[in-house]
Amino acid sequence: MKELTALPSSAPPRRSPLRWVPSVYFAMGMPFVMLSLVSVVMLKDLGVSNTQITLWTSLILLPWTLKPLWSPFLELFRTKKYFIVGAQLITGLSFALLALSLPLPDFFGYAIALMGLIAISGATHDIATDGLYMAELDTSTQAKYIGWQGAFFNVAKVVCNGGLVFLAGALMKHLGALYAWMIITGICAGVMIALSLYHSRALPSGGAAAKIRSFAEGWDSFREVFSTFFRKTYIWYYIIFIILYRLAEGLAIKVLPLFLKAGVAEGGMGLTNEDYGLIVGTWGTLAFILGSILAGYMVARKGLRRTLFLLCCSINLPFLLYLLLAIYQPSQIILTGAAIVGEYFGYGFGFVGLTLFMMQQVAPGKHKMAHYAFASGIMNLGYMLAGMISGWLSDRFGYELFFIFVALAMIPALLFSRIVPFAHTGNEQ
Repeated sequence: MKELTALPSSAPPRRSPLRWVPSVYFAMGMPFVMLSLVSVVMLKDLGVSNTQITLWTSLILLPWTLKPLWSPFLELFRTKKYFIVGAQLITGLSFALLALSLPLPDFFGYAIALMGLIAISGATHDIATDGLYMAELDTSTQAKYIGWQGAFFNVAKVVCNGGLVFLAGALMKHLGALYAWMIITGICAGVMIALSLYHSRALPSGGAAAKIRSFAEGWDSFREVFSTFFRKTYIWYYIIFIILYRLAEGLAIKVLPLFLKAGVAEGGMGLTNEDYGLIVGTWGTLAFILGSILAGYMVARKGLRRTLFLLCCSINLPFLLYLLLAIYQPSQIILTGAAIVGEYFGYGFGFVGLTLFMMQQVAPGKHKMAHYAFASGIMNLGYMLAGMISGWLSDRFGYELFFIFVALAMIPALLFSRIVPFAHTGNEQ
């Protein structure tokens, strides 16, 4: 028994990142994609208004913004693996309850509450997963696998925003919207529970927790983590840059499904669920994955400082393609599909830049996991606030003028990417 209890603290052979990076980032992506993207389509099919959809599906992303408040405590108790596996199990059970809530007369309130629980669990999962990634991999290996990390996060988009939306559209023809979406959320429940069982064996621990003997000591540790984040070199430059980098995306992301599904007479593109799932969720996300992988290897070879402006352009400028779609409304679906696939490739290529920037410029130091969570929480704050007002803007001004606002929101990020300073140039661990 003594030998068995010593095993967790021993140094087992290092697992290949390919055994766990793809699957754990898929598990990170599924709840986020379901809440931020697929829920928009689901609630639209279930008769909820555009304004309510964009407001509430943005608001339920709040835990990804507030996760810095509890991220330091995840460094103080248990292991990163413990929180990852537990969060996956809770997320799976919550999806099962969400499926059961949809037939209720006042389903919307119950659905939003359960989505909020999924968001809290998902945000906790994100903290521990990114902490595990940084703890297990050095900066060179982080850059090498960052493309795979982003790719499999977005395999979740292929599965959820592509395959599951397509399946929902097919099931609706035979079962109606309610039962179709009950089946879809039930599938999510099964996948997340299965992943929790797999990761209970496949994940490395990510290091032992700090030893805390009292609440006062824990509170002092929390204050240290919090205060040291805001004392980092160039931190206010970094906060501004993190918010600006995804501002245009935050505006566009909630409106895009509504724009693409809206009828031509309403200024939209008139895609069916099947069209949307195939083009956006499948081909678009495959383009995202390809862009992510290529960008990861490019940054590993050339370095982040030399490529940051190109990466920022890549994530922002392709949103101009939606402005062209809104202006011309081409009837040929191949043109719509080409614009979507092109934008997703650029989005995948550019998203790598912000992820690595937060890992290599903001996170380094004693509290990498918590400080990365702070940075990603700030990123999600800008993303969430932009998404909350996007539905109102598109309803008030129409899709064409809305995408002009998106274009204007790109400019500050492009300018800032040219001047943002770098505090770390080596391979700090």
